[in-house]
Amino acid sequence: MPEVIETTVYRLDELSDTAKDKARAWYRDGGFDYDWYDAVYEDFQRIAEILGIRFKTRTVRLMGGGSRQEPRIFFTGFWSQGDGACFECHYSYRKNAPAEIRSHAPLDTILHGIADALQAVQRRNFYQLRAEASHCGHYCHEYCMAISVTRDSPTWQNMTADAEDVVTEALRDLSRWLYRQLEREYEYLTSDEAVDEAITTNGYTFTADGKRFG
Repeated sequence: MPEVIETTVYRLDELSDTAKDKARAWYRDGGFDYDWYDAVYEDFQRIAEILGIRFKTRTVRLMGGGSRQEPRIFFTGFWSQGDGACFECHYSYRKNAPAEIRSHAPLDTILHGIADALQAVQRRNFYQLRAEASHCGHYCHEYCMAISVTRDSPTWQNMTADAEDVVTEALRDLSRWLYRQLEREYEYLTSDEAVDEAITTNGYTFTADGKRFG
């Protein structure tokens, strides 16, 4: 004979503090199976465009059978040695980058410094510097970017002595900046406040001890 078993379920705000912690842990463990970093990537791509950076792309297959091109941006985080962010790109001079980056991010002095450093070294090299960055190794931090810098001079002039170091460090600084944005976004999304809002919005229910029901 079939039996009917009744279970009392609770909304998050009806649970004890201990059960709430268990419910939040359940959400954190499985609630990030989506591209939660999309907004950070979108802003980063706009910043890169302002600075004169063009990302290399990779082909991503879609479930419907098509495909799309995605920028080659990578990260791992946020709890292990070797975590970080990196990207593959081509870089060349872009006019008015320092002014545009201040308009886009008026309070971000790190981005201002990157734009200023690139502008200054380009000026010393008659705006002819170019760079390429490629991912290398098994990790995804800034030192996993192999960066080559050249000068596209019609008269074969050499780069100034500091050019390679300045451009390389600017690109590495940008990857560090990206990692910090990703880390802040993740910390916000996994905060009690954000997790509680997500659980409540989705109408999840739990048993009295905080175990997900259904």
